[in-house]
Amino acid sequence: MTDHTLAARGAPIVAIATAAGRGAVGIVRASGRDLSALIQQVCGRSLAPRQATLLDFLDAQGQPIDRGLALHFPAPHSYTGEDVLELQAHGGPVVLQLLLARCLQALPGARLAAPGEFTERAFLNDKLDLAQAEAVADLIDAGTEAAARSAGRALAGEFSHRVDGLAQRLVRLRTLVEATLDFPEEEIDFLQQADAAGQLSGITAALEALLATARQGALLREGLRVVIAGQPNVGKSSLLNALAGAELAIVTPIPGTTRDRVSESIQIEGVPVHVTDTAGLRRDEQAADEVERIGIGRSWDAIRAADCVLFLHDLTRAGQDAAYDAAEREIEASLPPGVGVIQVWNKVDAVGTSREVPHDPHQGMPAEGLRLSARTGQGLEHLRQALLRTAGWQAAPEGVFIARARHVQALQRCAQHLSLAHAHLSEATPALDLLAEELRLAHQALGEITGAFTADDLLGEIFSKFCIGK
Repeated sequence: MTDHTLAARGAPIVAIATAAGRGAVGIVRASGRDLSALIQQVCGRSLAPRQATLLDFLDAQGQPIDRGLALHFPAPHSYTGEDVLELQAHGGPVVLQLLLARCLQALPGARLAAPGEFTERAFLNDKLDLAQAEAVADLIDAGTEAAARSAGRALAGEFSHRVDGLAQRLVRLRTLVEATLDFPEEEIDFLQQADAAGQLSGITAALEALLATARQGALLREGLRVVIAGQPNVGKSSLLNALAGAELAIVTPIPGTTRDRVSESIQIEGVPVHVTDTAGLRRDEQAADEVERIGIGRSWDAIRAADCVLFLHDLTRAGQDAAYDAAEREIEASLPPGVGVIQVWNKVDAVGTSREVPHDPHQGMPAEGLRLSARTGQGLEHLRQALLRTAGWQAAPEGVFIARARHVQALQRCAQHLSLAHAHLSEATPALDLLAEELRLAHQALGEITGAFTADDLLGEIFSKFCIGK
């Protein structure tokens, strides 16, 4: 857990809750067990709960710092579950810093809030579970409309409700199995009468559906990392520019123009896709200089870290140039296993549709793939759809809620334990102690998502990535 957590339960915290810079409105937020002294000193009067009051914000001498709106949310009916005061002032940095300093001065024991500490208190005070708390940050960071809507659904509790529903079904099954441990002579009949196998199958099916939805939500949050790879002058930079709809990378006929990675994030049906153009791949001895050799090394680093590689081929050279074809086969053989590869045949505008895609099954040259022209845009829509299919994206994501990689991993661990539980239950003489243990571990994995079973260091890692004031 973060260093401030234990002290946080008693010490008041204060922070500027709006983004840095100038704006029409800026907010200073305070949270603590009792803010009556702060309200009286800064506002000069008590405040009606949950009502905006226009007044002067006062310094230590009673002189106005600014004039704005004050809102008091008494505990426990507030975001953090403690008393919360929000001062909405003009959004100048100097004004907000003066208000921040005044609140720290007027509130004994108060300190600046750490990143995510307001939301951490909401979690500690049972105002939000952990999945909802993470959805707060995901809503703020959402890069697409689909991601924002999905984060809103997670914040509203849709993800948590489904996880809790599964956990309740697991608890009932655990209770049944553990009760049979007290009656070993009747355990098999007891489990059969209660349809323990049917209950376990139902839980597994529901988990698989939840896992599929969570994978979609994780894709909305994390996006798809795509690397465009290939030999020099096959059109990699042109393809990046075509996908981005802007001239991001320099395009020339000179081999080795791209020396370093050039990246851009785009959206395809609301899914973030992070596309990286790389230096053309060729042997070190063929590189023009040390700079290009470093660029090629970085290209391979990017390929190894990618979710998907667009292996770009030049239709005007494939099958016409033996050295080019040999280099293609060498690159193909060097691509790391486990990374999705889409074969893309570029420059169809230069050869027409009659030219066949070269294919030599003995040399590993693939015939499958997509034809396109990065210059004219022909075939780009087919490429976009192929990227979505590679990512595992399903259409109509209206029921998708935002999820994180750790959520997917927890659900996968739960599925593994349920699979082992199935195996134990299917034995002629079920090992009830092992069955009970696998169900317990499955239940624990689910609890890690909402925070029912969560390591302290994980909490610190999660909330430290929030913005200050949230």
